Amino acid sequence: MSTEADRTGPAPGALLLCRASPGSVAPVAHLLGEPMQLTGAGDEWSALVPEGRPWRDGADPVDRVVTGWATALAVGAPWPVLALWWDTEHAGFTFASGFRRPVGFVWLASGVPVGEDEAMRTFAARLGLDPVLDVQDLGRLTEPDSAADVGARLRGLLAVLARVGVSLPAGLAPGEPADRLREAAVRRPDTVPVAWPDRREAVAERDTVEHSRLGPWMPWTGGPRARALAFAQVAVGLPLIAWGLRRRSGGWTAAGVLLLAHGALGLAYTLTHPPD
Repeated sequence: MSTEADRTGPAPGALLLCRASPGSVAPVAHLLGEPMQLTGAGDEWSALVPEGRPWRDGADPVDRVVTGWATALAVGAPWPVLALWWDTEHAGFTFASGFRRPVGFVWLASGVPVGEDEAMRTFAARLGLDPVLDVQDLGRLTEPDSAADVGARLRGLLAVLARVGVSLPAGLAPGEPADRLREAAVRRPDTVPVAWPDRREAVAERDTVEHSRLGPWMPWTGGPRARALAFAQVAVGLPLIAWGLRRRSGGWTAAGVLLLAHGALGLAYTLTHPPD
């Protein structure tokens, strides 16, 4: 068990990196019901900057919360999500893609790796990184290094991610507190707030999404892709809720509830609005 002297890391914070444009991310991010700022983060990447109320209120640690969010986002959309997180004791990342089990890695605040090497290799393969050069660089992040604290580890991870187009805007640096990240995001001209939309916003976003790549997957289309996604969300949501309740994890439970609700909505719409 760590002592107060070991707690040398930064205040809790997180970033969610989505491999999609902000226009594609916004409609799905609304479903989380968490106030966030959405901004571009490089070619075909977006960054979600959460307000951080769940871990500030002590409901759950930051890693559990953002892992639940990343899982819900990745299941509800055809693009992967990378969650970077940190607190006073450790830091790490979680990568979620589709219905596959999320993978991630953890470092102590001092930079000591406590994750599994295989998880890093799985992460590289799922993200499509170079199996030789990129995996070698990621491998160095899993080795002991007395000169590398947790900040250096996260910067090393971002250096590898830059090769697939990730470019965090100025001020969105891992290790910063959630409120400071949010302030930096708000100052960006391309930033849009994300929260549960009102009726008019929801209608406008629906019209936008119907003409995007996400259109065939949305519940109101009633098409075969929407039905398949709805069934899959219900199938994943139920055991996820049970697992979250058993582990007393609010983040995972919330992710399960989100998936179940979204899937049930899709199935209900299919039954009440059969396609012509």
